[in-house]
Amino acid sequence: MHRDDLLDQLNRYRTRYMDEAAHVQRAKRFIATHPDTFHRDHWPAHVTGSAWVVDPGRTAALLLHHKKHDRWFQPGGHADGDPDVRRVALRETSEETGLDPGHIRLLDHAIFDVDIHTLPDRPGCPRHDHIDIRYLLEIDSSLPIPGNDESHELRWVPLREVARFNNNLSTRRMVEKSRHLIPRRDD
Repeated sequence: MHRDDLLDQLNRYRTRYMDEAAHVQRAKRFIATHPDTFHRDHWPAHVTGSAWVVDPGRTAALLLHHKKHDRWFQPGGHADGDPDVRRVALRETSEETGLDPGHIRLLDHAIFDVDIHTLPDRPGCPRHDHIDIRYLLEIDSSLPIPGNDESHELRWVPLREVARFNNNLSTRRMVEKSRHLIPRRDD
């Protein structure tokens, strides 16, 4: 796997959101010119992989209260050199939920959302951007989710209440996209 796979995914990705379209164009330019963008110490930006996790009914999203940032986010994290960002999103979801990967279902191999956000300076880490590539996953909301030491809490949040936990533009965009998903019907 090489960065060309991610560039191919980004070239195929279409969005109706102007802000996200700008992120996609910026991501393509940056990734095309920076071969080491999958490493967390690549400045001024690097690629991260995240998951927008929904329940089978598509009525709730899984959010975690991140210890380091003291904010609610979707699961995700650094690629740590892995250019297969889809695999990164799946790995990070398993690690952060504490669930076996067999309980996590990739709903689509295509990108679900793209966001670029800036992280502030902190000791040993300069201000930098995360080029966050997001995939759509499903977890059975009846499963106990043990989590790990990176978060204070994990919680299924009804889509209509997500803004109470995280009201940034990209989260609102993912909620809006979720409202158009078809619920899974188990027969």
